[in-house]
Amino acid sequence: MTSDWSILPLLLLAALLHASWNALTKRSSDPLLAIWLVTLSGGLVAGAATLFVSFPARAAWPYLVGSLVLHVTYQLFLAYAYAKGDLSQVYPIARGLAPCVVAGMAALYAGESLPPARALGMSLATFSIASLALGPGFRPSAEALGAAVTTGLLIGAYTYVDAQGVRLSNEPFDFIAWSLFLDAAPITIAAILLRAREIPAYLRTQLGYGIGGGLMASLAYSIVLWSMSRASMASVAAIRETSVIFAALIGTRLLGEPFGVRRTLASAGVAAGIALLTR
Repeated sequence: MTSDWSILPLLLLAALLHASWNALTKRSSDPLLAIWLVTLSGGLVAGAATLFVSFPARAAWPYLVGSLVLHVTYQLFLAYAYAKGDLSQVYPIARGLAPCVVAGMAALYAGESLPPARALGMSLATFSIASLALGPGFRPSAEALGAAVTTGLLIGAYTYVDAQGVRLSNEPFDFIAWSLFLDAAPITIAAILLRAREIPAYLRTQLGYGIGGGLMASLAYSIVLWSMSRASMASVAAIRETSVIFAALIGTRLLGEPFGVRRTLASAGVAAGIALLTR
C-alpha cells in the first residue's frame, strides 16, 4: 500500500460505515427490500452527483457494465444469505474471502503482486476476519455456506472490476458517481418483480433506515474506490473488510453480545495484518 497514511483513517471510516449500514440491514424484516432501499437511496444521491461529473472515459465502459452485472448478482446473493443463514457466522467468510479474490485477480490481470510482508499482512487480516465465523456451534446449512462463499467471490470480483474502472476513468469520481447511480436500476426491477405487494408497507416503516443506510453505503464505497485509485487493490480490500470487526463491536455494545477471547484474538490479528499492509 502507498506510504501515505492519510488513506488508512479514511478506509477505517469506510469500514465503520459499512458495518453500520450492514447492521441496519440485518435488523430488517425483509433483506431484499432492505438492500434495495439502501441501494436506491445511494443511487439517487449519486444521480445528483452525476450533474457535476463527466461520464467515465470510453476505456472504462466495459468495467462499468461488468460492475452493474456483478453488483446486482451480489445484492441478490447477499439477500439470500441473510434469509438462509446465520450471518454472524457465515458472512465473515464472505468478507474474509473477498480480499484473497482481489489479490489473485490483481496479480493475474493487473500485475499487482504484493511484497512478502504485505502478502503476510493480507493473509493474517483475512484469516482473522474469517475466524469470526468459526466458533462453537458452527453448523451452517449447505445453502447458507454456499451463499457465503459465492457472495465472497462476487465481492472480490466487483471490487477488482470497479478498481480497474476507476483507474481508467479521467477522474475517479466520474466512475464512482455513475456506477452508484446505475446500480439502483436492476435491484429496483428485482424488488418490484419479487416484492411489489410488500413495498408500500415496507416504506412506511423502514424509509428512514433505508435512507441512512444508503448514505453510509455510498460514502463508504466511494472512499474505497477512491483509495484504489491511489493504492494496491489487495491492501485496500483487506483493510476495508475490517468492517466485520466493527460489526462485532456494534453487536457487543448495542446488542449485548459478548466480545470474548475469539473476537479479541481476531481483532488483534486484523490490527497486526493492517500494520504489515501499511509498512
